[in-house]
Amino acid sequence: MNRWTLALAIASLVMSGISLSAQDLNNPGAYMDAITSAKLEMNQQYMAYMSVAAHRRRAKKVEKVREQTLETIANCRSRTVGLPKYKGDNSLRQSSIEYIQFCYRVFNEDYSKIVNMEEIAEQSVDEMQAYLMMQEMTSEKLKEASARMNQAEKDFAARYNVNLIETKDDLSEKLSVAGKINHYSDNLFIIFFKCNWEDEQMIKAYNNKKVNDAEQARNALMHFVEEGKSKLQTDSLRNFMGNPALANSCMAALQFYDHLAKVEAPRMTDYFLKQENFEKIKKNMEAKSSSRSKEDVDAYNRAVKDINSSINEFNQLNQEVNKKRADVNAQWEKAEWDFNNDMMPHYKK
Repeated sequence: MNRWTLALAIASLVMSGISLSAQDLNNPGAYMDAITSAKLEMNQQYMAYMSVAAHRRRAKKVEKVREQTLETIANCRSRTVGLPKYKGDNSLRQSSIEYIQFCYRVFNEDYSKIVNMEEIAEQSVDEMQAYLMMQEMTSEKLKEASARMNQAEKDFAARYNVNLIETKDDLSEKLSVAGKINHYSDNLFIIFFKCNWEDEQMIKAYNNKKVNDAEQARNALMHFVEEGKSKLQTDSLRNFMGNPALANSCMAALQFYDHLAKVEAPRMTDYFLKQENFEKIKKNMEAKSSSRSKEDVDAYNRAVKDINSSINEFNQLNQEVNKKRADVNAQWEKAEWDFNNDMMPHYKK
């Protein structure tokens, strides 16, 4: 389950008429190139991290890559600190250092919190939503920091008459696409998770013979199914860049949960009510141990026959539902994996 990779929007700035390989730091274009080059390795490592994270799924499995990213960011900072001021102007150098330090804090602190939150995220809908919100907030922080860095570059270029042309290179495009993929898949995942979680609550209630709790979970499940169906009809979720596979899988899961809540769960509830009624009949029968009439015995025997028949029907229904449930969960997980594998840019530094 990929729930935790983030995205950083980076716009490349190309100096028109300036050789990017030049190292005369008295030239403002070459100086900007030196600042940009110091950050390039960090951005490359970040994209590599995102690619590995998306294709390996669990946050803890990519901790080693995160540690490598932290090391790369630290090296990037050292390279930038080693650069001189430009003719006494420290604004661009300082902005770059602050940006790099901010990225380090995000990877060292925020990402660490995300990994820790993963442990409890599946315990409730609220926990999962908080987990996803943490990712969104962290992603926004990175985007805002990137925007500030880009503005500092533009301000520097304007002061020293460097002609900038904004463009997006291959790395920037991949980072942008990765962010959109994560945002899209998270929106679909929470639709699926809400229904899946209520289904689990219903199972627990049935296992504990708490019919009222099961009914509450069933009603919540129906609500989330209708909410999810409505969202899946919107243009933003119907497909991603022409790929409807994940949305189709989510809709298939909702159809299963819809039928479960409206048809199969009521039959299960009916069984538990019959079982509860039988226990009352049995208790009354046992209380009349010395004064049972033929009518009492006949009624009890009919109740035994009825409950035995209900047990067989319930077991068959339960097996069928469990198989469908397992199939739906497996299909959703495969759809998530295939979608990320197909759409997430593969990148090796």
